[in-house]
Amino acid sequence: MPSDQPLAEFTAAYAPDDAALADELLASAALPPDREARIDAVATELISSIRGSEHGLGGVDAMLREFALSTKEGLALMVLAEALLRIPDAATADAFIEDKLGQGDFAHHRIKSDAVLVNASAWALGLSARLVHAGETPQGTLAALTRRIGAPAVRAATRQAMRLIGNHFVLGETIDSALARTKAHVREGSRYSYDMLGEGARTAEDAERYYQSYSDAITAIGRTSGNAALPARPGISVKLSALHPRFEAISRDRVMRELTPRLLELARLARSHGLAFTVDAEEADRLELSLEVFAACFADPSLSGWDGYGLAVQAYQKRAAAVIEYLAELANALDRRIMLRLVKGAYWDTEIKRAQERGLADYPVFTRKPMTDLNYLSCAGKLLSLRPRLFPQFASHNALTVATILELADGSEGYEFQRLHGMGEALYARLLAEHPQAVCRIYAPVGGHRDLLAYLVRRLLENGANSSFVAQAGDDNVPIAELLTRPAAQIGRPENARNPAIPLPRDLYQPQRLNSRGIEFGDRSALAALLGDIETARRPLPTIAAATPAQAAAAIAAARDGFETWSRTSADHRATILERAADLLEQRRAPLIALLQDEGGKTLDDCVAELREAIDYCRYYASEGRRLFAEPLALPGPTGERNTLGLRGRGVFVAISPWNFPLAIFLGQVTAALMAGNAVVAKPAEQTPVIAELAISLLHEAGVPRAALHLVQGDGRIGAALVEQPEVAGVVFTGSTEVARAINRTLAAKDGPIVPLIAETGGINAMIVDATALPEQVADDVVASAFRSAGQRCSALRLLCVQEDVADRVIAMIAGAARELRIGDPRDPATHVGPVIDAEAKARLDAHIARMKREARLHFAGTAPANGNFVAPHVFELSRASQLTEEVFGPILHVVRYKAAEFDDLLDDIAATGYALTLGVQSRIDDTVARVIARLPTGNVYVNRNIVGAVVGVQPFGGSGLSGTGPKAGGPQYLPRFALEQTVSINTAAAGGDAALLTGGG
Repeated sequence: MPSDQPLAEFTAAYAPDDAALADELLASAALPPDREARIDAVATELISSIRGSEHGLGGVDAMLREFALSTKEGLALMVLAEALLRIPDAATADAFIEDKLGQGDFAHHRIKSDAVLVNASAWALGLSARLVHAGETPQGTLAALTRRIGAPAVRAATRQAMRLIGNHFVLGETIDSALARTKAHVREGSRYSYDMLGEGARTAEDAERYYQSYSDAITAIGRTSGNAALPARPGISVKLSALHPRFEAISRDRVMRELTPRLLELARLARSHGLAFTVDAEEADRLELSLEVFAACFADPSLSGWDGYGLAVQAYQKRAAAVIEYLAELANALDRRIMLRLVKGAYWDTEIKRAQERGLADYPVFTRKPMTDLNYLSCAGKLLSLRPRLFPQFASHNALTVATILELADGSEGYEFQRLHGMGEALYARLLAEHPQAVCRIYAPVGGHRDLLAYLVRRLLENGANSSFVAQAGDDNVPIAELLTRPAAQIGRPENARNPAIPLPRDLYQPQRLNSRGIEFGDRSALAALLGDIETARRPLPTIAAATPAQAAAAIAAARDGFETWSRTSADHRATILERAADLLEQRRAPLIALLQDEGGKTLDDCVAELREAIDYCRYYASEGRRLFAEPLALPGPTGERNTLGLRGRGVFVAISPWNFPLAIFLGQVTAALMAGNAVVAKPAEQTPVIAELAISLLHEAGVPRAALHLVQGDGRIGAALVEQPEVAGVVFTGSTEVARAINRTLAAKDGPIVPLIAETGGINAMIVDATALPEQVADDVVASAFRSAGQRCSALRLLCVQEDVADRVIAMIAGAARELRIGDPRDPATHVGPVIDAEAKARLDAHIARMKREARLHFAGTAPANGNFVAPHVFELSRASQLTEEVFGPILHVVRYKAAEFDDLLDDIAATGYALTLGVQSRIDDTVARVIARLPTGNVYVNRNIVGAVVGVQPFGGSGLSGTGPKAGGPQYLPRFALEQTVSINTAAAGGDAALLTGGG
């Protein structure tokens, strides 16, 4: 095991300011004119060799240029390559092929390249496109396939095209075949680093399989590795996320305990064979954890004297330089050497999206490619200066980057270049011919075609854009001088470092509103500070007395009195108060999170998400309120007349909210009613009264008059007493369908005005998974949708419908992933599943589980703590979707299999439930997605993602049928439902004529 020697902890700002970094990078970027001239000469020579080569860019490079992602063919090709080879059944494969070939003009695609790979693939795809005639639907084509001789050729030709592409991206389907393919090249002095393809582990079985794959590969490589010394020996790359199913910051203790020994075992095995062993780079939120695992293994005495241990560092991460400095200090402290592979990075779009979704202060990666290039060169210079403690490995296909590094190295040794298998062949052939002191290692993927997909898509995204060097280097229309423009010249000044088209996460929704502030759990210092604040703010829960029916009636009367004044305040004034409330919520996040944990039983990530949702409601309704209520809407009409439509408050609204979102839904209801000019009497769930008290106090502190906003505590009987009051002008409710029906009947039975009921209720929410879906993505999305928040979300997944051809694998992966969830104290950041709300809910769920064990097939039953209201995740398989007749509000997933030919029957079963709240579709076939959306009137449909966590103003939330009345909360139609409409028509010519017409008539 690793040594107990204390190691320095990596610390660096998670997402520093681009301009400040650019200021430093630009200051050190320029080289003397003679050195710049030598760089130009070498880069020009390399680019000319690419353009003058008989095969141009080479196999994969040519393919990327031939089918650029800016074309429909390129996009269709990417999706085909990502999914086709994993589809087991012919019918789905045919539908998928037709769907994608129809999106591009493969039949008339003019082949620009002479490369054999491109010719063969383009020919095959063109043949397929000609066989699939324009305008045919997949249903029509499938019906005709059995009658058409050419139909099997569609599948065969397209699959062959994909395999041709795959064979050029992948060195071999097994490590033995890869080694056999490289044998001759190794004898000639080529260096290889082997990358065993595969997604990150979702299950313990996945992790064990990947571990064995790495172990077998190391042994096989070592057996054939010859007698050269490091660094001139082969190597292997290892993904930490492939070795542990919960490789995440919040599971840090478990990762260090379970993953570190496994990585050390592999490292020791690599050491025994004298191989290079590189730990691959992961996403930014895993960087600190990756470095901690890396360092713990590196410090083990058993690795002393071995120079093959290494790490990949991503230059698009703003912390790249800090990582290099940390590793140098670590190597010095342990008196060892580290191999360091410098890459630009492959998850850029993911990093941008995650930072936006999480509401971070800034991005952990650069938003302009020239900044990444500039940082890469700066890091390269740093690495060269840190030799021999660090052995630099520069991965690049960019001729300017290669030429610059060659110049910075100034003829010295002790470093190497790296290129991807199948790419950069012409560039490095010329480089090695002209500069014999240079060395290039080939980074070679190994794995079956099914495992190729994620790797292939990353390469396409990295290198397939028109702006990439790979695309431009082979294009004779792009002047070489343009390719020699330095990154520093492209940036110019520090203020140009940021991409103006990518707003900061905080400004994502501007100019309408600010995005709520979140936290990155992968930022150790930020997480520690938040946890400290929460513990400081934690207080014992007070006892809250329930109101009496008389007090409920008094609150309605008082609110009626407060309505007159509040309704006459300006929309801007009301909006300003809501924005002030949002700011207060952000400032008081620690005590609010503590309450959500202690009273609501919520895990840390759920607490942060709910607090952000509440803040977003305040700001969104403030923005919408200004738009809708500030001035009446001018309407068209004849001359001499002015017509407007205005909105005004209705009176007293009763807001009845649930316990599962005691802050977000509670405040969403209240703030919407207030923004529309109504007075509000709020009745929270009896299980979460303290959270409601704090929320109301914050609104009062923000400026809502006490006369306009009243809180009445109690159970359902108090809610019923409020609804019965004759002065109630509207009710907004979230909860069960049964209670919504009772409220509706009460309102209908009253004499007087007919008042609106805005109800959001539950659903038997389904997710449909066909054979084109990626199983790993499905597992992630199902686990999040079914088990997050202990399944206590209106939107949670209740019914999973999987195509039978892939059901066994998908269900097994979901069950395995569920087994890795930690169930326990919600105050522990490592907990994934907390308790259900109370003993009554637990008893109801336990009874359902007992019944399902008798009536359904059990695939997984988790183990819950003995004490407390815990219900472990369960997975049951039903024989038909119609067996599930009611919403089961907890972490229980029901699964059904369906035949592709009976897809319409499945949709009928889902529709027959009467619920229409949320629905997931996991498919790469656009026509399948369109069919589902057209058939089912579900309120929120999510495609190839999870079905929970609707974002205010982005995914307005609400359903129809048994799932609610609409309009959708957090959407543009919501506020008007809380208001009265008033049309005003003024005859402006009544005083003698239309002055405006007369004076402007010409």
